[in-house]
Amino acid sequence: MSVFANPVLHGFNPDPSILRVGDDFYIATSTFEWFPGVQIHHSRDLVNWRLAGRPLSRASQLDMRGDPDSCGVWAPDLTYVDGLFWLIFTDVKRYGQTTVNGAEGASFRDFHNYVVTAPSIEGPWSDPVHLNSSGFDPALFHDEDGRCWLLNMLWDHRPDRGRFGGIVIQEMDKASRRLIGERHLIFKGTERYFTEGPHLYRRDGWYHLLVAEGGTGWNHAVVMARSRNLFGPYEVHPDGAVLTAHGARDGALTRTGHGDLVELKDGTTWLAYLCGRPLPGLERCPLGRETAIQPMVWGEDGWLRSLTAHAAPDPTPPLPALPAHPWPRADWDGRFDAAELPSEFQWLRSPLPERLWSLSERPGHLRLFGRESISSHFEQALVARRFENMHFTATTCLDFAPDHFQQSAGLVCYYNSTKFYYFTLSSDEGRRCLRLLWAIPGEGAQDELVCGIVPDGEIEMRVHVEGASLRFGWRSRGDEVWSWVPHTFDASILSDEVSIHGLPNFTGAFVGMACQDVSGAGQPADFAYFRYEPLD
Repeated sequence: MSVFANPVLHGFNPDPSILRVGDDFYIATSTFEWFPGVQIHHSRDLVNWRLAGRPLSRASQLDMRGDPDSCGVWAPDLTYVDGLFWLIFTDVKRYGQTTVNGAEGASFRDFHNYVVTAPSIEGPWSDPVHLNSSGFDPALFHDEDGRCWLLNMLWDHRPDRGRFGGIVIQEMDKASRRLIGERHLIFKGTERYFTEGPHLYRRDGWYHLLVAEGGTGWNHAVVMARSRNLFGPYEVHPDGAVLTAHGARDGALTRTGHGDLVELKDGTTWLAYLCGRPLPGLERCPLGRETAIQPMVWGEDGWLRSLTAHAAPDPTPPLPALPAHPWPRADWDGRFDAAELPSEFQWLRSPLPERLWSLSERPGHLRLFGRESISSHFEQALVARRFENMHFTATTCLDFAPDHFQQSAGLVCYYNSTKFYYFTLSSDEGRRCLRLLWAIPGEGAQDELVCGIVPDGEIEMRVHVEGASLRFGWRSRGDEVWSWVPHTFDASILSDEVSIHGLPNFTGAFVGMACQDVSGAGQPADFAYFRYEPLD
C-alpha cells in the first residue's frame, strides 16, 4: 500500500478548515498576529499543496495593530455556495489570561467575528461584515433547504463559570450577511471540556457536529455528536473522541485536534486536523501547530471512525484514490529583485506595509524602515517566514549605517514579543557593533555586545538551527570564513510550550529580518537577499 507523510502543511498552520470544489481542495488556516490574514492552500490530490493566497490583505479588511501576542485572526472557516467562497474568521482584540474551568473572577475577552466573500479563491475578497462577538471559532453551515447558519463557541466571562459555554447557532441571511432570529445553545460539550472549533454536516438524515475539545495542547481531541434536529439534543459519539493523541508528549504526531471533514468524489471522507511534532525528549514544538490529514470511515451504525486503532493520528496514511498532482517548484534564489514580496514572508499586525518595508526604494533590496521595538504590538518592521524544518540555516546580507545605539537591524528568530533571539548590527560611541538581544519567558530580555568594532560595508548574517540548538554567525560580504557567536541558544523555547504564566501561545517560530529605530527617525536598513536552506 502506498502512503504519504503527515503533516501536509509544515510549520505554523493551525486550525484547518478544508473544502472541496470540483477537483480542487482548499485548506484555510489561522495566522493570528501575522499579516496578511488567513493562509489558503490549494491541492488536487490532498498530498501536494501550494499557497493560493492570503485574503485579508488590506486595511479595510483587517487591522491588528495593538492586538496582543497570539491574538488577531483565529480559526477561519471556508465554504462554497451560490458561486461564492465564504470565509469566516475571528479577530481577537483582547485575551487577558488563560483560564480553566471554575476559575475565579470575571474573564473579559473581545472576539469579533466577520464574513468575507469572493467569486474565486484568488479574489477579489470583499470587505468584512461583522456578524457577532459572542465567542470564537465561527463556522458556516449551509443546510439542504438553502438556509445558512453560523456556529461559534460561546464565551462565558462570569465568575465561577466554565469559560467555554458550549456551541451556539444562529441563522445568517446570505443576502444581507446579517444574523437573524434567536441564537440557540445546541451543545454544552463533554467532560473533556474546552469545547470549540465547531463544524456541522448533514448525512443520512443526521446533523453531525464536529468539535475540538481538551484544549489545544497534549490532551487535544476531535469529538463528534449527532442529532436528528438542528437544535439538538446532540448525542455524543459512543467511542468518545474520533481522533486524539491521548496525551502523548512524544512521537511523530501529538496535540492532534481541531478537525474538519471533506468528502471526495468517490464518497470517501477525510479529516484535516492540527498537530504538533515535539523535539525528541523535550515536549516542545518550535514548528508550531501544523496541519495533517487522514482517511476516516462511516460505520454501519452511522458514526464516523478513524482507520487507525484507538482513534490515533496516522503519520503515514494511505494515499487517496486521486491522480498525483505535484506543483511545479517555485524556486526563489533569495534576491529581492521582484516587484512583490516572496509569498513565504509575512509581517506583524499592520495593514500598512509601505510604512514598514519597500522593494522599490533601493532596487534589488528589501528596505526595512526602522520602527518600534522588537516587542512592539503596534508598528514593527519585521519580515519573516515560518520555521518549516527541525534543521536548517537562514542567511541574509545587510547594508545598514546606524547613527546611535537606538538604531539596529539584523537577523531574528521570533516566536512573539516575549521569546526571540535577535542578532543585530547597531552603533556604540560612533562605531558599528554587533549585539545579541534575546528574551526567554521567566528570564526577561537580555542585550549583550558580541563584537565592538564592525568594518564598514555590507555584512552577512547566518543562523544555524539543529533541533534545540541555535547559533548565529557573521562575516563581511565577500569573506569566506564565518565568525560564530560563542553562545549556543535553546531553540526549543520558541514554542507554545514555553510561556509566561497565563499568556496565550498559539503560533510558531519564524526566522527573518528586522529593523528598529526607537528614536523615531526611521533609519532604514537594506537587505540584499535572504536564503532559507533545509538540512533535514
